Amino acid sequence: MTPTLILRNCTLANGPADIAIENSTIIAIEPHLAITAPTEIDCAGNLVSPPFVESHIHLDSALTAGQPRHNQSGTLFEGIEIWRDRKQTLTLDDVKHRATEALKLMASQGTLFVRTHADVSEASLTALQGLLEVRDAVKDWITVQVVAFPQDGIYGGPKNNDLIEEAIKQGADAVGGIPHYELTREDGVRSVHRIFELAEKYNRLIDIHCDEIDDDQSRFLEIVSACALRTSLKEQVTASHTTAFGSYNDAYAFKLMGFLKRSEINFIANPLINITLQGRTDTYPKRRGLTRVKELWQAGLNVSLGNDCIQDPWYGLGTGNMLDVVAMAVHVCQMTGLKELDACYDMATGYGARTLNLQDSYGIEVGKPANLIVLDCTSQYEAIRRRPIVSYVISRGQVLIETTTPEIKWQRGVG
Repeated sequence: MTPTLILRNCTLANGPADIAIENSTIIAIEPHLAITAPTEIDCAGNLVSPPFVESHIHLDSALTAGQPRHNQSGTLFEGIEIWRDRKQTLTLDDVKHRATEALKLMASQGTLFVRTHADVSEASLTALQGLLEVRDAVKDWITVQVVAFPQDGIYGGPKNNDLIEEAIKQGADAVGGIPHYELTREDGVRSVHRIFELAEKYNRLIDIHCDEIDDDQSRFLEIVSACALRTSLKEQVTASHTTAFGSYNDAYAFKLMGFLKRSEINFIANPLINITLQGRTDTYPKRRGLTRVKELWQAGLNVSLGNDCIQDPWYGLGTGNMLDVVAMAVHVCQMTGLKELDACYDMATGYGARTLNLQDSYGIEVGKPANLIVLDCTSQYEAIRRRPIVSYVISRGQVLIETTTPEIKWQRGVG
């Protein structure tokens, strides 16, 4: 055993350990390793975790807040209109620069796996091509999946149906959709069937923006669930947002939950954005506008989390920090029990890897790729409570980023 890097005095979820890495692979995890390595890091009892997984982000629109104007109503639909104007001026360099800057920001905070949606509603497919180039350019330090996402609907424009298939041919990793934004319910149902048809034809994953609305009659999730069952794609299918699920009457929701358990699909919630965009037309009581995260988790379904937006037409704030997302989930979903806190952390790590279908190559285990982070805290509970810095980001067995803990200096005595 000839390690190239050893992390000593680590705190893992299951206790203290040293971790030995050879090149890009974890080769040993023991309470005390007697061997040495050219590079050793003393983690001083701090938490060593698998890296964060960003399950849902829009890198094509990241860092465009205020271009060409700000979203004054704060609604999903004004955001779509603003983006429709902004994307007319997209260039490859524009998309690639902003996406790369956003990825660097996310990596500095411990995220090494990202699923991004690329708007494929424009004939130029500039957003898609830019993100595919970025995906390939950064593959040595961060893993990016690109979803072909028809922001204006598969049937919302005369060429959109052809454009989404062309996007898959050009290399998109997954097929997306937005059935609740199609012109009619019939078009929405048809779009879900089309998504599954394309996924089977080209052997792609599925990730659908599904029922991202407060309307309790928006029920495309049942169509997604049925298609997952009938095609046996199941865990290769993801329903993002599903905020209308939080508005369904309990009798219907109870029936639907049984179907969802059979279908075994994944769910992604985006608490920062869902709590901001949804409920805008309510007076009081005002809905939280989030899917039933706790109930889905309790039912054994896989739920992961995403930022969704970083300073774009839908959300002018955001830093890409997954711990901000986790903390919001804890509060909005009322998951403050100790097991629930751990579950919310898992939704930004291991559960996210499962959503991205990467679980076989993810995690702190001997034989797995050496992707991990060191946080300036001693437990997942403390990570959520304090949102500390990520001291070290280890990517492919090498230190990618080191961040020093800020030093606080009192300038006068305090009694």
